[in-house]
Amino acid sequence: TQALNLGHEVRIATTDIPSDEGVVLVVEVLNDKSTYNTLELTSGRMAKVARGDIIVGALGHRQALFGYSGHLPESVKEGDIIQLLNIGGVLGICDSINPDKGKPFECRVLGVVLQFPYLGERIGVPARVGYQRLDYNVAVNTRNVPVVALAGTCMEAGKTAAACAIVSRMRHRGLNVHAFKATGVSLRRDILAMEDAGASKSMIFTDLGVVTTTAKTGPAITRALLSEMSQGDPDVIVFELGDGLLGAYGVEAILLSPDIRASLTSVVLSANDPVAAWGGVKLLRERFGIEPSVVTGPSTDNAVGVDIIRDQMGVPAFNAMTNGVALGDCVIDSLKLSPEKLAKSIVNQG
Repeated sequence: TQALNLGHEVRIATTDIPSDEGVVLVVEVLNDKSTYNTLELTSGRMAKVARGDIIVGALGHRQALFGYSGHLPESVKEGDIIQLLNIGGVLGICDSINPDKGKPFECRVLGVVLQFPYLGERIGVPARVGYQRLDYNVAVNTRNVPVVALAGTCMEAGKTAAACAIVSRMRHRGLNVHAFKATGVSLRRDILAMEDAGASKSMIFTDLGVVTTTAKTGPAITRALLSEMSQGDPDVIVFELGDGLLGAYGVEAILLSPDIRASLTSVVLSANDPVAAWGGVKLLRERFGIEPSVVTGPSTDNAVGVDIIRDQMGVPAFNAMTNGVALGDCVIDSLKLSPEKLAKSIVNQG
């Protein structure tokens, strides 16, 4: 809801509530939780949620292996009970839980937030997330800026940690980096971490009005964000594909799109273990025609995994947490930047 710039008081309607993805609701939290019990604020801070809290969230769905799975309700009216599906404020009907997260927060619908987009008119319309609407017909245009994509074998495979290590090293070497997240479920935490690592500009699919990505929306989002983030004279674009190569959020559809694939200069694979790394490399090569530049993630936590990946897959492997400089340098080398750009980065570094 960041784009709406909401205050502590909002106008709501209690009738004619659309049951569409991205519609912004006000709900009352009905229970307490001891785990997975925080909510990301528009500032990026995490706030603990308790019974009786009145919060704002957006309707959406989620299909998370290590979280909740849920869908959009067929209809929404005042007094309905729905669930909080993630710490980013996504609201829907929970279908399945993960034991580590416990049961979700139960929430009573109070109404839909109203926007007043027409100056001088008192007619409110249901508020929706995003700074702009997604254009499904947009063409990709990277303006010849090198692009690094981070894909993973599943969620929590270390993609964001790797992205931050790569961005940080690029900044150390004087490169101007723009970063974005193309797939997943709405949560700004990852792109804020990339900003903290040194990205000068960042975006997420939520900025285009999408709460949860799918195979339908994923390619269009990626084209739009690649084109948007290539503006402003970046030296490199780094983006994360949330979830895994075989997940439900559209990663496969993105990598199967020839125009997007052609725009990728380097692909980094994050894998949880050596077997996952083997399968991920095989998928990238055989299904998508992509040769990964490097493997990272928990599969590289020590020399055992690194050696297996290098010997059996023939791919460089570096751990983002313990060897982030080498990981970043490996990715930078894979970009084959022009001598002029590398010289500029040395000057900036100096």
